[in-house]
Amino acid sequence: MKHRMRAARLAVAALVTALAATACGGGKQTDNTAASGGKGGRLTIATGTTTGVYYQIGGGLAELISDNLDGYRATATSTGASVQNIQGLGAGTYDIAFSLMDTASNAVEGKEAFDTPQDVEALTRLYPNYTQVLVRADSGITSLKDMKGKRVSTGAPGSGTEVIANRLLEAAGLDPAKDITAERLALPESVDGMKDSTIDALFWSGGLPSGGITDLTTSLKKEVRLLDITPQLPALNKKYGDVYRSGSIPASVYNQPKDVPTIVVQNVLLVKTGFDPDLAADIVNLMYEKKTELEKVNPAATEIEVDQAQDVSPVPLNPGAEKALKDLAQKS
Repeated sequence: MKHRMRAARLAVAALVTALAATACGGGKQTDNTAASGGKGGRLTIATGTTTGVYYQIGGGLAELISDNLDGYRATATSTGASVQNIQGLGAGTYDIAFSLMDTASNAVEGKEAFDTPQDVEALTRLYPNYTQVLVRADSGITSLKDMKGKRVSTGAPGSGTEVIANRLLEAAGLDPAKDITAERLALPESVDGMKDSTIDALFWSGGLPSGGITDLTTSLKKEVRLLDITPQLPALNKKYGDVYRSGSIPASVYNQPKDVPTIVVQNVLLVKTGFDPDLAADIVNLMYEKKTELEKVNPAATEIEVDQAQDVSPVPLNPGAEKALKDLAQKS
């Protein structure tokens, strides 16, 4: 019965996501000169799941562009997030894309999910993503090692969540392909799986708060808990460098008994190499001049800071964005 209920939920969720993508203008762009230097046109912003922060802030950015840059119409589309977003930039499906910094680094270096180096540039560094690992209280999981033999959602295929989930499991000495029953689910389906007990744990990489996690912790309360994953940080840093850093999820964010230590990774806003530098500068200036508007959409935007905006190495900055960020830093 549980599996039939879950299958029904998945079918409904797939339909809703498809409708949302259509409503937001998803899909390959046509008759669009915006990114290549034309004055005006359509821009598609690749975000993530509809219950995540990428989608919310991406929608806010699309509205800012449409309302403030003459001749441009921007739409945010729901996607599988980082890996898919970068692949879509290369294919010309998207014009602007959200990504985790670790995935973007892999892209420019042609590693892991990317067979060859990807031609992408950064507009700006964004807010940090907090790795949010939730387990059912009745699962017996108190550390990542305890996930052996459990049913675990590692995130949607091609997402930054999946990248960091697999890296964390490996850092804990587990083989994601053999030691767990991996469910590659997007956040809405992961939340449903936790609610109906068809999965024992989920990984999610997102800003604070993330709507899906708020839903889960509000609905199940003490039946779920956030896991401290910082014991794996040294192993991650040794293998991947300092792209991963320690952080904390405040108790107040999800009404938890106490703050939960975790691992954070920065987000970055990307475009394809050759994106119109003048338009890039306009978008960057708009973001920082009207950052309070993005903060109203989701509080995660409060952590977008101009003094750290150029810190996107090894991803190159778009020339227009770089100039705009330097000018903004001098004024701040």
